[in-house]
Amino acid sequence: MRADKLDKIKFGTDGWRGIIGFDFNLSNLSRVVVAACQELHYQYYKEVNSKKIIIGYDRRFMACEFAKQIVPFVRGCGFEPILSDGFVTTPSCSFYAKEVGCLGALVITASHNPYNWLGLKIKSLNGCSVDESFTREVEKRLMLGNSIEKIDGITQLVDIKKFHLDRIKSLFDINYISKRLKKMKLKIFVDSMHGSAANCMAEIFASNDLEVISEIRKDADPFFGGKPPEPLLNYADDLKQTLMKNSTNEVKTLGIIFDGDGDRIAAIDEKGRYSSTQDLLPYFIKYLGEIKNNSYPVLKTVSGSDIIKNISESQNRDVFELPVGFKYIAEKMIKGKIFIGGEESGGVGFGDFMPERDALYAAMVLLNGIAEKSQYLYETLDEIQEDFGPSFYKRIDIKFPNQSEKNNVKEFIIDNIPENINNHKLKSISKIDGIKLRIDKNFWLLFRFSGTEPLLRLYCEAPKESYLIEVLEWGQEFINLARK
Repeated sequence: MRADKLDKIKFGTDGWRGIIGFDFNLSNLSRVVVAACQELHYQYYKEVNSKKIIIGYDRRFMACEFAKQIVPFVRGCGFEPILSDGFVTTPSCSFYAKEVGCLGALVITASHNPYNWLGLKIKSLNGCSVDESFTREVEKRLMLGNSIEKIDGITQLVDIKKFHLDRIKSLFDINYISKRLKKMKLKIFVDSMHGSAANCMAEIFASNDLEVISEIRKDADPFFGGKPPEPLLNYADDLKQTLMKNSTNEVKTLGIIFDGDGDRIAAIDEKGRYSSTQDLLPYFIKYLGEIKNNSYPVLKTVSGSDIIKNISESQNRDVFELPVGFKYIAEKMIKGKIFIGGEESGGVGFGDFMPERDALYAAMVLLNGIAEKSQYLYETLDEIQEDFGPSFYKRIDIKFPNQSEKNNVKEFIIDNIPENINNHKLKSISKIDGIKLRIDKNFWLLFRFSGTEPLLRLYCEAPKESYLIEVLEWGQEFINLARK
């Protein structure tokens, strides 16, 4: 393949993705797979002394077929491919690779992208996404060219999902959780968004009373119901309607949302309020911090709420702010003791489980917390806002027609950072990832440019909703000024 084609293969915050039949095709995929296998061997073989590589896939159109097609290429590199016997969540593959002692895992998935996308996530022997230095080396291998060889053979099939779910079930008292939720008259509705986490919660609770757990959008749909499988409020209409329909004066309802490959989570609380990880991460810190006797640090990304920092520091924990992308969190998790790490977009990882975001495990921690405390999610979230807020948050995505205009806007913002925003004086400026303008506690504005798309994400947190609206309006006007 010509270098001018290969240079279009770029890794984002978690893997490589492309449109099926265009960027993402077997020719490109086979080369990426070979380069990834070679780098996995180069970096990890001496540590794990294994040539086993897990191959998993999500529920997208052609994902299973592509997974089967890359098996001979993995074998052709001299490795032992182990193929999932069905669609599976990305965290399941990560967990299996870590626990069984594999060289790593390759997962065919485009996560939350629209239906016509597919991609590849590379997981290390530690059960987490490989870091940026790893993917840069993969890109170098692609540019240098690599020999492609296929070797057919008998492939080992493994029930990776069962391995993962069995471990989760062993860590929680499912019968206790089920009885407590039933006593609280709380019904749980899980929206797997037609993704690979479908039926997983039902399987976890299978030997108990299923009256408290129901699932929607669990059937296969290559179009994901016409919405990207991303756990955002805009795509949760089906779940909201289901919760309203089943909520009565006597019975409360709670919604849990998983993304397309099961590594991101969101919720809709018993009052019908959407709860992203900006809300759930503080919940996990509060609940687990009350029952675990440690002072391990918390990891958050630059776009994470100040509430995360406030509640962590109340438990005498250090808080580290990192660039967006769970791989930065995972990198710190494998190097030392970490309590919890999380990002604004729905990924949460628990230091005592694995250095990977896992929506199923997070959902079980959430339900266990509700059951143990006999306290509804909305009640705890209200307590957190009262003690560590107030906080209002919103993100706006702004698309540009091309990379050139995006780069021009970026230069303008860097060169014209103001001293105040709508008469709110700036206290500090952070450039860890993007440009974060700090006004006060629970009050900041972040300009963050995508590394792979002509896109700007504008994040804001404020102590008043009126401040949130006016600062976001200022931010958009500032961007429009830059575009003139």
